[in-house]
Amino acid sequence: MSQSLDLFTIGFTKKTAQQFFEMLQKNGVKRVIDTRLNNASQLAGFAKKKDLQYFLKTIGNIEYVHLLDLAPTKDILDNYKKKKIDWETYESKFTELITKRKIETKVSPEDLQGACLLCSEAKPHHCHRRLVAEYFQQTLTDVVKIHHLE
Repeated sequence: MSQSLDLFTIGFTKKTAQQFFEMLQKNGVKRVIDTRLNNASQLAGFAKKKDLQYFLKTIGNIEYVHLLDLAPTKDILDNYKKKKIDWETYESKFTELITKRKIETKVSPEDLQGACLLCSEAKPHHCHRRLVAEYFQQTLTDVVKIHHLE
């Protein structure tokens, strides 16, 4: 019998630090899995890697993990941002990439239970974190329930 697994996703833009951390705590998130390619930019504000790691631990006793295997390549990301490819092409290329990387082997179901995939996009619709969550939903033997925190 397969287990049920709660997997959350969140973007930090258009949220205050208070909204962001309270949302994680209210939902019982145990671990934030950073899926960003670039996580050290000054533009990330409170979600800059070292700051975020500190805040998560201090505010909510939440573990921080950065998994580059869950991030798009610079090429795919730049082409999408510069509008050289549309969302459908991005989605296709990214899904192909994570399939090739076999991301389901890079993290255990136990590590995903109560975890939250982090990216910068405010909404999950046009964001790779949703694609990662849906990929786990399709490839893991556990029943993955996706919760987008907005």
